[in-house]
Amino acid sequence: MHRRARSPEAKLQRAEDLLAAARVLAAESGGVRHLTLAAVTEAAGLHPSAVRRYFASKEELLLELAERGWEDWRDALAARLAGAHDLTPPQTAAAMSSTLAALPLFCDLLTHVPLSLEGDVDLDRARRYKTRSFAAYDAIVETLAATGTMQTDQLHDLIATALGLAANLWQLSHPTATLRELYAQEPRWAHAALDFEPRLTRLLQATATGLTV
Repeated sequence: MHRRARSPEAKLQRAEDLLAAARVLAAESGGVRHLTLAAVTEAAGLHPSAVRRYFASKEELLLELAERGWEDWRDALAARLAGAHDLTPPQTAAAMSSTLAALPLFCDLLTHVPLSLEGDVDLDRARRYKTRSFAAYDAIVETLAATGTMQTDQLHDLIATALGLAANLWQLSHPTATLRELYAQEPRWAHAALDFEPRLTRLLQATATGLTV
C-alpha cells in the first residue's frame, strides 16, 4: 500500500525512506548507475507520482546521499583515529583507505558527483552540497593533521589523490554483468576487476610517502 505524508514529520520520514531504499537498491544492483526513481519509490512503499514532493530528481536524491557520505567519512576517520598521535604518512594513508573502503556507496558516488549530480540540480541545492561537503573536508584535514605527521598542504594532495583513486578503482572493481562475462571469457583482462581496498591502500601509502620525502 502506498503511503502519503500528512505532516512535516511524516514528510521527513518519507524522504528518509527513499534514501534508505536507494542505499539498499544500489548495494543489490552493483551501483547507483542502475537506480531509477520508479524502483526507489516502489521499494520505499510510495506512489511513483509522489516522489517529487521529497526530491526534485534522481540527481537530487543521489546528491543527498553523497553529501551524507562526506559526513560519514568524516565521522569514520574521527572514530578510527581517536587517541592516535604522530602517525607516519603510511599509517595516515591506511586509515583513509580503510574508512573509504567501508563506505562503498560513497566511493561509487564520488564518480557521479562531478560528472552529473552537482551540475544537474538547482543552484541552492548545489550550494548546500558544497557547503556541507567542504565543511566535512575541513574537519577531515583537521583530524589528519592532529593525529599524524603530515603537513596541511600534503594532506590536501593526499585527500585529492584518495578521492580520485577511490572513484576510479571502485568502478573497476565492480564491473557490469557484461564485463564480468567478458573477463570470464578472457581471463587475461580480468586484472581490471582488481581488489579495491588493497590496491587503494598501496597507492595511497606510496603517495603519502612520496609527498613527505
